[in-house]
Amino acid sequence: MSSPFPDMILEAGSSADMPVEHSDAIAIDRPKLKGRAKLLHNLQRISSSPSLAQLGRRRASSNPYSGRTTLSCVSLANGSSPRNYDSSYNSQSSAAGYSTAPTSVPNTPGFEGLFSEGSVLPIRKIEQGNLTPGTSTPTSAMPLLPRSRGNTQSAIPEIYEDYFSMPIAAPKRVRRANFNFWGDMPHEVKLAVLAFLTPKELVRASAISKSFHKACFDGQLWTCFDASEFYTDIPAESLAKIIVSAGPFVKDLNLRGCVQVEHYKRAEVVVKACRNLINATLEGCKNFQRPTLHNLLKTNERLAHLNLTGLNAVTNGTCKIIAQSCPLLETFNVSWCTHMDSRGLQSVILGCPKLKDLRAGEVLGFWNVDIAQSIFETNKLERLILGGCRDLTDEAFKIMLMGKNPELDILTNIAIVPPRELRHLDLSRCGHLTSAGVKSLAHLVPNLEGLQLSGCSTLTDAALEDVLATTPRLTHLDLEELSELTNTLLSESLAKAPCAPILEHLSISYCENLGDTGMLPVIRVCTSLRSIDMDNTKISDLVLAEAASMVRTRSARTTSTRARPRISLQMIVFDCSNVTWTGIREVLSRNSEVRKPTGDQGATYPTEIIGLKCFYGWQMTVDEHQKRIMRGDLPAAGRLVRKWTEWMMANEEAGVAGTGARRRRRRAREAQMMHADEEEGGAGMGGIGRRRRARSNGCQIM
Repeated sequence: MSSPFPDMILEAGSSADMPVEHSDAIAIDRPKLKGRAKLLHNLQRISSSPSLAQLGRRRASSNPYSGRTTLSCVSLANGSSPRNYDSSYNSQSSAAGYSTAPTSVPNTPGFEGLFSEGSVLPIRKIEQGNLTPGTSTPTSAMPLLPRSRGNTQSAIPEIYEDYFSMPIAAPKRVRRANFNFWGDMPHEVKLAVLAFLTPKELVRASAISKSFHKACFDGQLWTCFDASEFYTDIPAESLAKIIVSAGPFVKDLNLRGCVQVEHYKRAEVVVKACRNLINATLEGCKNFQRPTLHNLLKTNERLAHLNLTGLNAVTNGTCKIIAQSCPLLETFNVSWCTHMDSRGLQSVILGCPKLKDLRAGEVLGFWNVDIAQSIFETNKLERLILGGCRDLTDEAFKIMLMGKNPELDILTNIAIVPPRELRHLDLSRCGHLTSAGVKSLAHLVPNLEGLQLSGCSTLTDAALEDVLATTPRLTHLDLEELSELTNTLLSESLAKAPCAPILEHLSISYCENLGDTGMLPVIRVCTSLRSIDMDNTKISDLVLAEAASMVRTRSARTTSTRARPRISLQMIVFDCSNVTWTGIREVLSRNSEVRKPTGDQGATYPTEIIGLKCFYGWQMTVDEHQKRIMRGDLPAAGRLVRKWTEWMMANEEAGVAGTGARRRRRRAREAQMMHADEEEGGAGMGGIGRRRRARSNGCQIM
């Protein structure tokens, strides 16, 4: 591509349309140019020559474009200029000052109005090594700074050679004098920062300065005041001061076990300050005065959750005040309140229509059918805790579920009543409750998720067969100390129940009749189990091996060596006579199993393990094995299992021929003699029988 600039300078006043004679290359006698004419001539040479190495005049050493470089121009014409030329010339000059034949290029822009004060030339530095003959070069604009030289008549723009080497002066930051970071911070931001501190840390931070003290005791930070975690670490006066300062803002007050505020003076101050409570927990404050408690209930009409467990100040009169002053109450806990009975609960049920959670463990008077009828009529209770209510009878329990004199279906003999909203029912240690009463739960509690029947020793399989078949959402089942249950209930009812796939917690401790026959089908089907209590039962190592296999099947494996497994199943097998160290070893081996690489997949590691509580003589080994697995050291866990196995096997071998061997041999001989006497009609151990020679393999003691 030829350059758009001519090789000759058009003199001022000459016409662009005048004809130009073409000739061969001849020497041009050029006079020495100065000033503007020289600059124009050089710019002409720049546009058509790929190199500036032979111009005759070397650049200054301070020139940033010195070296084997060249300059290129895009255009020297004014973009708005209407002048065009029909023809122009493009030639290359040799070192001797000759010019080649011109080449015509249409529409070459002119030079008028190009050089003026403050003009900008589009000039770019180009490395000579990147130039290729016959190619065009992109350019960029570079400013020209006007400068006058000596007595030159007009100021001609020249390139400011050190423009790009000039450092950019960054503005200096002026620091404010006496800058106080914490003092100048907005108060809202301070509260947002202090909200990350615990109450104990807030109390400590308040001693830094007055501004910190003011911010730390701002009531907005104490909307949830839980003193059960730190009340022993601060003085009683400071605790009361905190509650008083934050009183109007406190919505959730937890004073569980806070004996410091039980003094009537401090308690009165706290009660007067807290008037916007929504949640209040006074569990364990046995010395709380009755008038103070009543004043607290009367001044907090927005109470939704109230926990008064174990308070001696709670009476039936207290329940009447709650029914009158707290209509928004949803959760009410009066367990272990020995100075009240079910009549007080009846007034709360009638006066609080939003009540969903009623916990009345160890409360007397549930034989009363009136309270049972009130519970039936409300039908809004989702949680009912009656653990330890020893006077709860079958009649009262049936009225809670079906009401008085319900209409029965002729075919199924089932009460035609709306289903109950109960989701969790605790009937543990209700001694007067029999199978006939528990059986009434069938078909009436479809949303039941948790059922606790521990301690109801008279219950049989018949009490739970229909209940398990009609509770598809059951996830927690507690059958501890039900000695009358058999393996049939587990294998035929629980394993085939609709809730089996989602069952998470099962307790059959102290069910002495339950063993492998019932538990093996349950473990195979109940793949969502998270905890199993089986202490003091007849289960054996087979149950442990089946549980380990179930967890192995349901859990995914990982190839990451940094992954840490989690305990997905907790098993308790205390005092199970049929459980040996072999079953424990099976569980431990599965927990630390590392599968070898197969095909394109590398070694895999477990993501779920079994937590085990077993015989105290083995528990230390189990705990150490679990620690190694949880920190990711599976090889060390495997070595521990192998060493423990070798030690147990050596112990058994030493037991045969070691200490006590003489006693065991004597017992073996006695057993052999008894067997011989029975075969020959002898009288047994005490009779006269022939003593046979002991055989080498007659008896083996494991």
